[in-house]
Amino acid sequence: MAGVSRFRRVLLKVSGEALLGDQAFGIDDKVVDRIAGEIGAAVAMGVEVGLVVGGGNIFRGMTIAKAGGNRVAGDHMGMLATVMNAVALHEGLERRSVACRIFSAVPMPTICETFSQQRAEKAMTLGKVAIFAGGTGNPFFTTDSGAALRAAEMGCDALFKGTQVDGVYSADPKKDPNATRFERISHAEVLARGLQVMDAAAVALARDNRIPVIVFSIQTPNAFVDILTGGGRATIVADD
Repeated sequence: MAGVSRFRRVLLKVSGEALLGDQAFGIDDKVVDRIAGEIGAAVAMGVEVGLVVGGGNIFRGMTIAKAGGNRVAGDHMGMLATVMNAVALHEGLERRSVACRIFSAVPMPTICETFSQQRAEKAMTLGKVAIFAGGTGNPFFTTDSGAALRAAEMGCDALFKGTQVDGVYSADPKKDPNATRFERISHAEVLARGLQVMDAAAVALARDNRIPVIVFSIQTPNAFVDILTGGGRATIVADD
């Protein structure tokens, strides 16, 4: 029996790396299927879900920039990678009979719809998962910023950030065994401490629109649904 969600409408941000699974490159169908199943469970509870996916499993724009290349070209390639991941997640959701639509910030009408706040709003209101691809459509902005932007545009109650760890830490817990985990922290403190939750522009945008950011491990099965219903393990970034 489906549980009861604390939220009406949420934006889930999934990193491209999360789709790797045990692979070194590309998309693991088993991971896509698991994430699609958890999103489907959320939809079954009546939650309206928006989804933003990164492209780091395929390409990162900063790779070209660090090598001395054209950052704009690199970011454009990264945007295309997010569209590929969005198509994979769309197929995963469709296999589970979860209605969904892809909206890309970069027009590519033969593959998906171009983003429109009005059309995306209607889709979510009808219970369809809105998959937002192409970042913001502009270079020099991360998909974290794209997620915060879409969460604000769609009037989401919360922004869920699925990461490789189970919350926000004072340092990288994989490198520093003494890193402290926060149960709750403000947007302002995240910015002041320079914590690597999301990029500063994304955190500031979430703060300015009073959107809590819920950071959890996307690698933990059912974590998304557990947190929606009041359980699970996560850090809440919010200014109360």
